Amino acid sequence: MVGVFKEIGGKTIVDQIVDNIANAIINGEIKPGDKIPTEAELSKSMNVGRNSVREAIKILVAYGVLKIKRAEGTFVRQEFSRRMLYPLLYGIILQKDFNGQIIELRKILDVGLLELVLDKLDKDYLKSVEEAFKELKKISKKPKVTAEEMFEADVRFHRALAEVTQNKLLEGIAYYVDKISRPSRIITNKRFLDDDAVDVFLAKHEELIRLLRDRDRKAINKAVINHYEYWIDTEQGLAKQTKQIKKTKRTRISKNLKPLP
Repeated sequence: MVGVFKEIGGKTIVDQIVDNIANAIINGEIKPGDKIPTEAELSKSMNVGRNSVREAIKILVAYGVLKIKRAEGTFVRQEFSRRMLYPLLYGIILQKDFNGQIIELRKILDVGLLELVLDKLDKDYLKSVEEAFKELKKISKKPKVTAEEMFEADVRFHRALAEVTQNKLLEGIAYYVDKISRPSRIITNKRFLDDDAVDVFLAKHEELIRLLRDRDRKAINKAVINHYEYWIDTEQGLAKQTKQIKKTKRTRISKNLKPLP
């Protein structure tokens, strides 16, 4: 197995070791459940220091790709771990138009998710989604409900949808999209409350329930676009405000600058 690892050169050493091990797993040279070579063996085969190998293994353990078993060695995980999505999560967060891209990702994700939901939907799963909607409705209609409470109930509704797919990877991605979109969606929920538009919020969810009951695939795109109209509008408004604030600050700074003698 040691021979599958290439000698390192160029790029950051630790990053290349991570890539080397990850590529060996992706290419099927190391399989889930396999024990990987020891630090000494990896160090020799890749012509790198053992400290670098140790750091690379720590990264892959943190990402949920490898698992260390005391007195046994380091193994490739056999089961999916949400930590495997951390690199993707951090990459999204660091994007300039972070919230705008999250909405686009969520729309694409939901279209595919709903297609898969219709493939696997049965009476029990439909009932669990309907129960999640009833809970969402109950919470959203209660006096003095907060935007945060609406968000948590909304997450549970969408999680019930994701569970129908029986796809752990898809559930994991949906989980992290919910996690990183929390601030933006809470602001949107505050708008629903300020506009006295909770019924509009609920109607957008009822539309999803309806297409599930009717198994109406043709309605998916329209329902998803409609579902995120308020969120998109809120985000665009916030982006304009941020742009205006930055412009005002630049103007103020330029006025305060004294001319050079």
